[in-house]
Amino acid sequence: MNNAEGAEFKKQVRHERARGWRLWFPGIALLSRYNRTFFAQDMLAGIVLTAILAPVGMGYAEAAGLPAVCGLYATIIPLLVYALTGPSAILVLGPDSALIPLVAATILPLAGSDPLHAVTLASFLSILTGLVIMLAGAARLGFITDLLSKPIRCGYMNGVAITLLIGQLPKAAGFNVDSGSFISGISGLARGVAEGKVNWKSSALAIFSLVVIFFFRYFFPRISGIFVAVALSTIIVILLPCQAREGIQLIGELPRGLPDFAVPLIKAEEFLPLLAGSVAIALVSITDMSILSRVYALRGGYYSNQNQELVALGLANTAAGFFHGFPVSSSASRTPVAEAAGAKSQMTCLVGALSLAVLLIFAPGILRNTPTAALASVVIAAGITILDISQLARLFTLRRGEFFISAICTLTVLFMGVIQGIFIAVGIALLIFIWRAWRPYHAVLGRIDGVKGYHDISRHPEARLVPGLVLFRWDAPLFFANAEMFREKALRAISDAPTATRRIVIVAEPVTDIDITAADMLAELADELEISGIELCFAVMKGRVKDHLKRYGLYSRFGDDSFSPTVGHAVESYIARYKVNWVDWEELSGLQKGDAASDKH
Repeated sequence: MNNAEGAEFKKQVRHERARGWRLWFPGIALLSRYNRTFFAQDMLAGIVLTAILAPVGMGYAEAAGLPAVCGLYATIIPLLVYALTGPSAILVLGPDSALIPLVAATILPLAGSDPLHAVTLASFLSILTGLVIMLAGAARLGFITDLLSKPIRCGYMNGVAITLLIGQLPKAAGFNVDSGSFISGISGLARGVAEGKVNWKSSALAIFSLVVIFFFRYFFPRISGIFVAVALSTIIVILLPCQAREGIQLIGELPRGLPDFAVPLIKAEEFLPLLAGSVAIALVSITDMSILSRVYALRGGYYSNQNQELVALGLANTAAGFFHGFPVSSSASRTPVAEAAGAKSQMTCLVGALSLAVLLIFAPGILRNTPTAALASVVIAAGITILDISQLARLFTLRRGEFFISAICTLTVLFMGVIQGIFIAVGIALLIFIWRAWRPYHAVLGRIDGVKGYHDISRHPEARLVPGLVLFRWDAPLFFANAEMFREKALRAISDAPTATRRIVIVAEPVTDIDITAADMLAELADELEISGIELCFAVMKGRVKDHLKRYGLYSRFGDDSFSPTVGHAVESYIARYKVNWVDWEELSGLQKGDAASDKH
């Protein structure tokens, strides 16, 4: 079967209407139709993927303050679960650089100096995270990640990247720092350097690993620079004389065998901090999964079921928690590796998971001489990759306000913590949404000779008006937050009109909803205008919005004649009644262009 036939096969399976068990286990449904001609490619891709899964998993576990082997556990279990329950043809799950600061910030303050309790906390955190994600998927809440705009995501991820870098620099330098924040990390790093704790052999290995990683990333992207760097660093350590190895921190012997099933037990007072952390981690994981799954669905030519993706991601996290793992997400770095290696299906992930399992069962000692400095370099490289300075520069050039929002998110993560940072980022996103809905753009419209339609007179001072008629457009839904603002701006448009107003027509095409608060405001505004002898009418109002007014009893109160299907119809109706004609705006008002534009938002 060629590539075109393979793509068509995946497309057919993914687009079929799933029923019964196939709905909840799309991975099994795909594998049940697995084409054996893919196996050689999937096997090779799985082996290639294993070369990066092991060092990345261990590096991220170390960065989270956990034993390196937990990173392998948190890789094997999610890969197996997602291969059976995930709807994407190729998507690699595992420990993720964006989650590590969140995991560390959640568990380390609770664990203190007890590494075994840290593992228990991480496992319980993974279970909670999985449950939160599954709840979001079952409730079809995947849309909530849309609240995080690109500037906010950029700012948050830049903060995470800097936190990662600062947290790993001491390990790369050969000493440890107990830090739970950016400030303590900076001070601990400076103190360690000042006290002469730097191990130059570890530092040299870290720098060497970084150079190798980025060399292969830029010049030989099809080869895993991470695997080469960790493998070469391990070989260098093995070749060093015993005395020369002193001071170089090594991973040591990994526990032989697969993780056993265990229910993590925590103290009652630890639940709420873990719950807060799980919600923050879930939000980041859902965002990553949503973006990455859509990208690969487009490439593969199949539909991305976002809610099923969340259910599968939740199941993977929950399962990882029962086998000494920690929270995971989709990987934007390992999925392209699988794709470039020729992966055709989730069989690649199954091969990768089984390869890691074989490593733990038969050769756990093969990694005992791996220096932790090399693993720190893996995490540092991930942090450098996450750091997006070019996007910040673009925002500074194009949207200065969004640049400052992004910078605030970064500073919040650095100085208040990554957990607080994600919640504050969501809060900022909501405030921006409310602000824009509260003070939307609005305009008075006029007619331009030779141009169809009706246009904003603040942008087109040459527009022509009808004396006594105000065409007022409101570019947002009408709801409780902006109802009074609407009233104020509508009355302002009437008072700024160059002639006494007889009728104001609300050009309601952009108005997608009117809630009960706004409806009451319209009734009061109509009464207020009626006292002044001004009619309140509407044009181009959507049928659904009219239905709301009918339920509120306002439609019958205004009367059918108050609603025009087009702006042109509303203007013609007014002209026919009052026998007036279009007049040049500047001639009528005597306003200059600057005055006409003064009310523009």
